Amino acid sequence: MVWSMETNPTGVHVDDEASVFHVQLPQLHINLITEPSVAIFNQISYLCVHHHNPPSLRTTLIDITDIKSPPPFDTLFHLSLPPPFFPASWKSKILMMFPLSNPSSSPEPQIKKPKTILDFRRKDSFKPSKAFLAAHHPSCNRPLLCLFLSIFSIQILVVVVFRSIPPSSHHRSHHFPAPVTSQHHLTPTLTTTAPISASTMKGETSCESGKIFVYDLPSALNHELVSHCDVLNPWSSSCAALTNDGFGPVAAGITSAVPENLAAAWYWTDQFVTEILFHNRILNHKCRTKDPNNATAFYIPFYVGLAVGKYLWLKNSSAKERDFHCEMMLKWVQDQPYFTRNDGWDHFLTMGRISWDFRRSKDEDWGSSCIHEPGMRNITRLLIERNPWDYFDVGVPYPTGFHPRSDNDVVQWQDFVRNRKRKSLFCFAGAKRSKIKNDFRGLLLNHCRNESDSCHVVDCAGSKCSNGTSIILETFLDSVFCLQPRGDSFTRKSIFDCMIAGSIPVLFWKRTAYDQYEWFLPAEPESYSVFIDRNGVKNGTTSIRKVLERYSEDEIRRMRERVIEYIPKFLYARPDEGLQTIKDAFDVAIDGVLGRFKEQEQPGYKW
Repeated sequence: MVWSMETNPTGVHVDDEASVFHVQLPQLHINLITEPSVAIFNQISYLCVHHHNPPSLRTTLIDITDIKSPPPFDTLFHLSLPPPFFPASWKSKILMMFPLSNPSSSPEPQIKKPKTILDFRRKDSFKPSKAFLAAHHPSCNRPLLCLFLSIFSIQILVVVVFRSIPPSSHHRSHHFPAPVTSQHHLTPTLTTTAPISASTMKGETSCESGKIFVYDLPSALNHELVSHCDVLNPWSSSCAALTNDGFGPVAAGITSAVPENLAAAWYWTDQFVTEILFHNRILNHKCRTKDPNNATAFYIPFYVGLAVGKYLWLKNSSAKERDFHCEMMLKWVQDQPYFTRNDGWDHFLTMGRISWDFRRSKDEDWGSSCIHEPGMRNITRLLIERNPWDYFDVGVPYPTGFHPRSDNDVVQWQDFVRNRKRKSLFCFAGAKRSKIKNDFRGLLLNHCRNESDSCHVVDCAGSKCSNGTSIILETFLDSVFCLQPRGDSFTRKSIFDCMIAGSIPVLFWKRTAYDQYEWFLPAEPESYSVFIDRNGVKNGTTSIRKVLERYSEDEIRRMRERVIEYIPKFLYARPDEGLQTIKDAFDVAIDGVLGRFKEQEQPGYKW
């Protein structure tokens, strides 16, 4: 029976057959492996392999043999001391083997250094070596005495160590109470000061993860596209949507739905403008450097989404037209010495549409082939919908209409949605897709209409839900839960509109959120959302209303609080320099990119 464990900065791994406890002190790591079922110890072999970077490989083998009875303890300890005792780059690995059959009784005359990396599965690697012990450890000629002294020393050390550990408070597992039928009209608990999560607070401004250099691209790849806003959309001008640095027109018709002093922070923001928002913010970022030699990351301010957008719905557009701007950008960037230095690994850009708009495989297919271009292979890409199987795709939130001007705007909005009295159990805002077979959104519309006393439905057919109306925001503000099926692709802007209103999202596809926005959402999906199997809804065996009525008021309050805690991560702040102390979506994304690039610099990094 074999257990193996490895101590390193990432922790400990032990096979599932053993129970593992890990204690970390400032100068000591202790790993305890308990296995009370082991009754006979014929041989205990500790193989310590200290692996430094090639060419050295240091090996020490210590065998304790002829043990006729189990030791008077059922716990083995592995002690690993950090620097200065060992070089930081060493890894200590201990392999403990308890063979069920008797080992060979004829010892080898001496231990030879292996010429290759040891194969731990070979029985020959664990043959006892009394001659080695006799030569180097005379006291171990009497193995029982040696074992007794070893056990006694370990017990003393353990007593000293554990007496130095301060008693910890008892941690209880937090469980939601048993589900009960809840009331739709929940009475909010009035709160006037919203605690800000540590994960959304800005830290020191020392730029520990590195600095960013912003390329000065040819204007045809960004500014000229905005200046020709009247031809970006085949149906109408996009100029209004790109005003106010990309935030769009001020939301004049929103005053009835939001606190009066926050109305000026609301805009009718288009969902495809992240390229402009990121470019404006990164030019004013505290860790921007104008010296590329000091840069950890290189930002490419290319408005690729705007460039390809006008060709997506034109039947007569050619593949060459859809790829023109991307090929121009890559040709320019690949001529830069800082790109060729690392083959683009430390470069990133924002692509303001979903990933699938840039993944054309054939000329006659949809979209651009930009992501498939060879020069894009190693560039990190920030998109409102990512390909979950592409390491270089990173999902960032869709822009919503709320763009706070200060920390106080954020805190006041959190208080507002927390204390909102909600009239409906759940809601759905969307439109049918008549051309889609078995359209799930159409099914949800009908489901909601049949539960009209619990569900507030907004049919977005036509232009009912277009920018210029507050009907969707008011619906989310008035509902405990909001139904969020997939949109035209797997994601939809509505999920972020829902959550900034303090409503709890109900999801039917994991790729709508869980596999998309890792840096921006809680790691535990059940803490802020509800997942319902869509197949049960389709075949009529699952009632959405009954599922949601099982949540108690206490469960709902906890889930809503989790949503409210994360609201800052869904927002794009209005000031070019960002908020004072609170991180918004832009800050989280930049921290994530810099952290990723810093990781890539570590020896042995694998993605």
